[in-house]
Amino acid sequence: MTDAVVPSGAEYVAGVTRVRAAAGALLLDEADRVLVVHPTYKDVWEVPGGMLEPDESPAQACEREIQEELGLALPVGDLLCVDWVAPSPPWDGGLMFLFDGGVLRGEQVAAVRLRREELDRFEFVEPAALGEVLIPRLARRITEALSARRDARAVYLEDGFQLAR
Repeated sequence: MTDAVVPSGAEYVAGVTRVRAAAGALLLDEADRVLVVHPTYKDVWEVPGGMLEPDESPAQACEREIQEELGLALPVGDLLCVDWVAPSPPWDGGLMFLFDGGVLRGEQVAAVRLRREELDRFEFVEPAALGEVLIPRLARRITEALSARRDARAVYLEDGFQLAR
C-alpha cells in the first residue's frame, strides 16, 4: 500500500485544467447572409461575441456582447456548436460557443449602433464567401453552424472540424 497524498479540495481545484471560453452569435439578414464585424484591434473579421466574464454563462455573454457591440437587445436562440480550440501560447485552450441569433430584419439592421472603440464596421457575407473574410477555423465553425441551424441540431467541433465517428 502506498502513502499517496490526496490533495485537499482547494489544492485539487487549483490543479484542474482551466480553459478560456467565448460566445458568439450567428446572425443572418433576410437574404441568409452572415453578419461579420471588424474589430478595431485586429486585422481579421469576426462574428459578434466575446469572452465570458466571471460567473457569466455562455448565453448571457452572447446576449451581453450583442448589446455592447451592436446596440441590439436580442435574446439568443439555440446553441449551434461548441468548438474546442487547442492551446496556442500565450492562449490556453478554449471552448467557443456559437448561438443562433436569428434573422435581422431591415429595421434591426438600420438600428445597429457599433461600439466604435471596439468595432469599426460590419457586413453581411454570402456563406460561400466566408472563407475569403474569416480565418479558416472560424469560417469552418460558421459553416458547420449554418448546417446545424438548418438541421436543428447542435454540433461539437475541434478546430472547426467535426470529429470522424
